[in-house]
Amino acid sequence: MRIVVDLSRCQGYAQCAFLAPDTFRMHGEEALMYNPGPDDAERDRVLRAAAACPVQAILVEWEGRHTPAEASP
Repeated sequence: MRIVVDLSRCQGYAQCAFLAPDTFRMHGEEALMYNPGPDDAERDRVLRAAAACPVQAILVEWEGRHTPAEASP
C-alpha cells in the first residue's frame, strides 16, 4: 500500500490524523505530515481516513494501481 496526498487540495481538516494517527499527523494548524508507505496493519484505518477526507485529497495505491478510498484491493 502506498499513499499519495494532494497537498494543494488538502485543507487541513485533520480527519485523517484523527482516524489514522500512526500514518497522518498535523504539523501546526495547516501542514499535513504523512507516511507514504504505512504497514499493512494500518490498512483499515488508512482507508477510513481517505474516505473521510472532505476534499478527497488522499489517494491509496495498491500494487501500482490507484484505488478510490471506498474500494478494497
